[in-house]
Amino acid sequence: MNGLDKLLKPKSITVIGASDNPNRAGNVIIRNLLAGSFHGPIMPVTPKYDAVAGVLAYPTIDSLPRIPDLAVLCTNAHRNADIIEQLGKKGVKFAIVLAAGMNTTVSSKGETEEAKMYNIAKQYGMRIVGPNSMGLILPWLNLNASFSPISANKGNIAFISQSAAVCTTILDWAKNKSIGFSTFLSLGDACDVNFAELLDYLCRDSKTEAILLYVDSIKDARRFMSAARAAARNRRILVLKSGRTEAGSAAAHLHTGGEIGLDAVYDAAIRRSGMLRVHNTHELFAAVETLAHSVPLRGERLAIITNGGGPAIMAVDALSDRGGKLAVLSNETIEKLSDVLPSCWSHANPVDIIGDADITRYEKAVNILLDSDDFDALLIMHSPSAIAPGNKTAQRLTEVLATHPRTKRFNVLTNWSGENEAAQSRKIFTEAGFPAYRTPESAISAFMHLVEYRRNQKQLMETPISFGDTSIVSGENKRNPRHVHDVLNHLLAQEITHLETHEVRPVLESYGFKTLPTWIASDPAEAVHIAEQIGYPVAIKLRSPDIRHKSEVHGVLLHLRTADEVANGAQAILDRVSMNYPSARIDGLLVQRMASRSGAQELRISVHNDSVFGPVILMGEDAAAWNIHKDAAVAIPPLNMALARYMVINAIKTGKIRQRSNLEQIDIPALCHLLVKISQLIIDCPEIVDFDIHPLLASGTDMTVIDASMTLHPFSGDKQARLAIRPYPKEHEESFTLKDGRKILLRPILPEDEPKHKDFISHVSVDDLYKRFFSDVGEFNHEALANFTQIDYDREMAFVATSLITNDEGKPEEIIIGVTRALSDPENVESEFAILVRSDLKGVGLGRILMEKIIRYCTQSGVKRITGMTMPSNRGMIMLAQKVGFEIDVQMADGVVEMLLPLATNTPE
Repeated sequence: MNGLDKLLKPKSITVIGASDNPNRAGNVIIRNLLAGSFHGPIMPVTPKYDAVAGVLAYPTIDSLPRIPDLAVLCTNAHRNADIIEQLGKKGVKFAIVLAAGMNTTVSSKGETEEAKMYNIAKQYGMRIVGPNSMGLILPWLNLNASFSPISANKGNIAFISQSAAVCTTILDWAKNKSIGFSTFLSLGDACDVNFAELLDYLCRDSKTEAILLYVDSIKDARRFMSAARAAARNRRILVLKSGRTEAGSAAAHLHTGGEIGLDAVYDAAIRRSGMLRVHNTHELFAAVETLAHSVPLRGERLAIITNGGGPAIMAVDALSDRGGKLAVLSNETIEKLSDVLPSCWSHANPVDIIGDADITRYEKAVNILLDSDDFDALLIMHSPSAIAPGNKTAQRLTEVLATHPRTKRFNVLTNWSGENEAAQSRKIFTEAGFPAYRTPESAISAFMHLVEYRRNQKQLMETPISFGDTSIVSGENKRNPRHVHDVLNHLLAQEITHLETHEVRPVLESYGFKTLPTWIASDPAEAVHIAEQIGYPVAIKLRSPDIRHKSEVHGVLLHLRTADEVANGAQAILDRVSMNYPSARIDGLLVQRMASRSGAQELRISVHNDSVFGPVILMGEDAAAWNIHKDAAVAIPPLNMALARYMVINAIKTGKIRQRSNLEQIDIPALCHLLVKISQLIIDCPEIVDFDIHPLLASGTDMTVIDASMTLHPFSGDKQARLAIRPYPKEHEESFTLKDGRKILLRPILPEDEPKHKDFISHVSVDDLYKRFFSDVGEFNHEALANFTQIDYDREMAFVATSLITNDEGKPEEIIIGVTRALSDPENVESEFAILVRSDLKGVGLGRILMEKIIRYCTQSGVKRITGMTMPSNRGMIMLAQKVGFEIDVQMADGVVEMLLPLATNTPE
């Protein structure tokens, strides 16, 4: 990530539009730079003054004595494009643009001032932060290149924001809480430098432990998701996303010019990336304080100790409302507490040590709890008390917590209620490294942020795959994408873009969906004839390309039980169309036998093409008024069974789907199976723009599509590019034959490969593992194996060589016999490779096949060079690398061999 060094590690700065007028941004920037004691040269540029704030000024950019690493533009919007061109000619590589309104100001050529400036910068290989930026603060470099009235302390939190006002609010709050920052950057409209590349940089920054994002909009969802998923494995990331409502989204669009996407989709994307979303600045403050002081949460059980029953009950209510878990105390712990507490104590969690508790009682009870393993986090609460003064109690408990050997095993949160003395008590805890909150609710909110973050991290481990790509995934492959493409292309050739149930049915059946047989009748008499053939009761539905919503003419009649009802109902539909839409085309009437709805639940599942994240899957209950902003759970394809289960459980938990006692309980695995098939259909068929199942009849394991509609649009190009997350790349599967005649499949790795990968490693000798990992690795745990098997195909690839054996039950079983990997840098310039082969399968040509496969992949992906490292004793790998063209550098003093293979520059397919 050397490309961002001149922005985030600048050694010299120029301020364009510097001023001696204290009301000008150009003056505030210079004074902040001087006040921060930045060690590098500060070069004001202005033709008006010889010096600014006592610093020698230069009249023009050309007159600068050296090329600055970073330029800050404090000039009017209409001048910035010309200034960027001058800076580009000078050789400056980064500029921060403060001016607002550049995305709405249109030049004489019809392009915005922002677009004009950006296009000029691209010509010179120059990067831009902003426009509409507040600037940059790097406390560890003593750099304050912002017009904020408040500076930032040194700390381990990076804050990236699209709002200058939010920046100053956060800075003011952090000053009060003594919370510091590693990086503080205002992105503004983010026309160039964006969240994704900053996440890539900051997740490798040694000064940064947590990252906060204030987001108005995302412009490159694929890059953002990939960077966020990678960064969230290494750093805690919080997101405050504005525009939760339709009105708020519109305001966010006006603010930064970004596309308006569904807020629920942003919510799903944040969860899928392993980050944590907070919904307002109050939640953000609470979450920041918790993450700034907390160790990773090992579980979700919360214990509460209090000297007041009422506040503890409020905490329990808040915990229950948020879906939290109250810890259950063991009999042993209860007995120990009973020895030191009054007989009237609660004898349960929350531990109410009674209002007359003194400091000693607090201390003994806290020590007993810390000695136990009954909980994962501890909330210590205190209400104002004459017997246990707030400050003295806080001071003593910080000493207890600091000296107890097990404190670091738990998350400890505190709630000292009150304002006067309690404020000082909370400061005592904060300075001791324990988060402190004013109210029970805010403490619980902070704890639940940790819980939700932990849950999102679990979801992060579920790398997306496409259902049914191989027999490994599902044991079946019922889909027929080629037939579906033929059907869709035939319809598009006839300019048919909107499909109703009977037209959608062949598509669904090609993917294994259960549908109701549907017939088309040209008139009421034919509808009666069909009904007599298929049996009653039946449903009659209007078929008209000009009437999208059948409810407008009561175009759907259900539970028709006789020939007369069918004839009269069909004629009534036609009469209403003739009366209300006389020019509408009528393509007949659809006739279906009624499905049994007894005990079944009606759901609605829809595929929506989001303007930011592309195709997304929505699910809720089937209702006449379905508001996708409020009534639907959302998931981003591709889905596997685990991710689909997250979607279903979230829908139930949030009330989007209600498990009704008078209906048969929804079979979650069966519903997940259906969702994964929908995901696969959307991945395979980019021609499908919208897809709506209304309703899906869910009765136990039986999932029947009653009605469905689909909107098509011709598509050409890379069908995966429209997806926010890259799915399983089936196109890279290849078959080979080894020298011993064994047939193998070389394919991308899958999350389901974890047990196979564990078995594979067990067949690699200790010596070979040492050569691969440069240390004695021992046995890999689940987390390590998950990191090997659950990868982001956008920036990492692992190919496994598999073969079939006959297991103990006499059935064919797939095993892994070799793996090759390539991990690229975020800029896709360099990729590091590694190869590992089963120790009992050397000499059959597998290593050469794996090596050539990873070289082909990197070449196709546009990587410029492949690097690798091994040990001098690994002669087999060194010789193989030399044979395929690697440059070898043996460094005996360090005990390593570096391998480098330059690649011809290819345009990625």
